[in-house]
Amino acid sequence: MTRPLEGVRVLEVAAWTFVPAAGAALADLGADVIKVEPPNGDPQRGLMNLLGSAERPGPNPFVEIPNRGKRGMTIDLATSAGRDLLLEVAATADVFLTSYLPGVRKKLGIELEDLRAANPQIIYVCGHGWGARGPMKDTGGFDLAAGWASAGMAAKMTRPGEEPMFQPAAFFDLQGANTIAGAIGTALFQRERSGVPTEVDVSLLGVGMWTLSPDIMAGPYVGTMPAPDRTSSPNPLTNSYPTSDGRWLYLVCLQADRFWAELCETIGRSELIADERFCDMVVRAQNAKACVAELESTFASEPLEHWRTQMADFTGVWAPALTPAEVHGHVQVGANGYLPEVVAHDGSTFRLPAPPMQFGGVPPAPAGPAPELGQHTEEILLELGHDWDAIAGMRESGALG
Repeated sequence: MTRPLEGVRVLEVAAWTFVPAAGAALADLGADVIKVEPPNGDPQRGLMNLLGSAERPGPNPFVEIPNRGKRGMTIDLATSAGRDLLLEVAATADVFLTSYLPGVRKKLGIELEDLRAANPQIIYVCGHGWGARGPMKDTGGFDLAAGWASAGMAAKMTRPGEEPMFQPAAFFDLQGANTIAGAIGTALFQRERSGVPTEVDVSLLGVGMWTLSPDIMAGPYVGTMPAPDRTSSPNPLTNSYPTSDGRWLYLVCLQADRFWAELCETIGRSELIADERFCDMVVRAQNAKACVAELESTFASEPLEHWRTQMADFTGVWAPALTPAEVHGHVQVGANGYLPEVVAHDGSTFRLPAPPMQFGGVPPAPAGPAPELGQHTEEILLELGHDWDAIAGMRESGALG
């Protein structure tokens, strides 16, 4: 089965990227994900588009990445009729997925006991900034604060005396989304085996800490482990080097003695093989600055394209540092279906990354673009058995906004 979640329905009441991106991954894998938005929409829709202009045409990444392949409804949960309608949809769902804070969930009547009253078998999933318990459980948190800053990554990536590096967009959001998606799969498996539904909680702080596990484990003993000094790397074969055209390449040869001679021959520096300063890992570490300087002067003498050709048959692991635009052309990306094509509502096409898992050797692909605001409201209501007169009445009552 190439879409292993076909037949699973996910009801999503969530905003921004962290939790909705988990719904997008599930939709790519075949789940029917119904995204419920308030009448004014997910606030993510209001973020400035990176693209969408004459100079830079294209869809909005902040909408498409976390919402592709879903069906969209608008429901005003602040009304009793809207809440009743949501619970009616929930009665048909396997999973309820939300990013709303505890106080908001309570106010809207969408807490665990509310959903279980409508559907005793529903799996209840919450994404948090700081965790489900503790004094900050009611505090909102984006990944820049809860993951990047508070889990130690910002300090790890900042050299003494330098300004901090800014987090790449949605960096921990998307890692967290994968965590949520995997946890939902586990919860579905548990329910299948035991018949008992569970609750799932995932936080950005927890995801950030998991990502930085080695540093956090070592923290009480060594403090903050500084970012490595490239010029004196104890293993010069696991390091980055500039090329003559301002590009960079990375060597990742953890078993350095195995690859030292081959590397020296590959880059035209065979005289370094027997150099007593560099002949094994121990002395290379002792003479790290000199070894790095020798390799750097060599790599810096030619442009990146020269090294692509020169190192094509090198058996150690290495890679050039690609720009995001260059990733589209990587030979492995097309071969593995990592950037599937999506047809937008206007008929144009664009590519976005697929979830990083495959089943049956077939890459997952979005069923379509992100829904327009409320696009499938009537469709879903008709599936639930409502007729057009009833739907008109819902609009008049304010349930649909």
